[in-house]
Amino acid sequence: MPTIAVVFHSGYGHTQRMAQAVAQGAGAALIAIDAEGNLPAGGWEQLKAADAIIFGTPTYMGNVSWQFKKFADGSSKYWYAQEWKDKIAAGFTNSAGLNGDKHAALNALFTMAMQHGMIWVSQGLMPSNTKAAKRDDVNYLVSFSGAIAQSPSDASAGEMAAGDLETARLFGERVASVAARMTAGHPLHPSAVPA
Repeated sequence: MPTIAVVFHSGYGHTQRMAQAVAQGAGAALIAIDAEGNLPAGGWEQLKAADAIIFGTPTYMGNVSWQFKKFADGSSKYWYAQEWKDKIAAGFTNSAGLNGDKHAALNALFTMAMQHGMIWVSQGLMPSNTKAAKRDDVNYLVSFSGAIAQSPSDASAGEMAAGDLETARLFGERVASVAARMTAGHPLHPSAVPA
């Protein structure tokens, strides 16, 4: 089984709930970036040891939170040593608006992962985009780059849409499945194919 870490910042609890759903699907460890943009003791070591890293952040002003950006900038020493190269990567975000420029935040996560030479995993779910679709359907907000959620600005984390949380859980499952196929010893891993 691959080792998977979900590293995230949450300002008001919504992104944390989403992170929990992703981690449940992926069988992953949670690593919370605190209000000052710091990882807990041993956090960097957990990320170095992980086969896959799933990044999570709220979308603030069309980008990642400053706390997540501090973490991203802090990862440059791992970039310099190429310690995350060829790890599986994926990302998720939440904002108050149905759109809220969440794609810009996902793009920032994708770009950071590409800087590290990581392998990005997409959402992999068909959209719920018909007239019959309901707000609690899976991938109702329709993202292909990563998992997204929408939480009204006056809604608590406990009021998040069930469909968004299920989308996040399924996203975690997909990342775990891809990571398993890429982990040495798996029949589909390149090392298992005879030369």
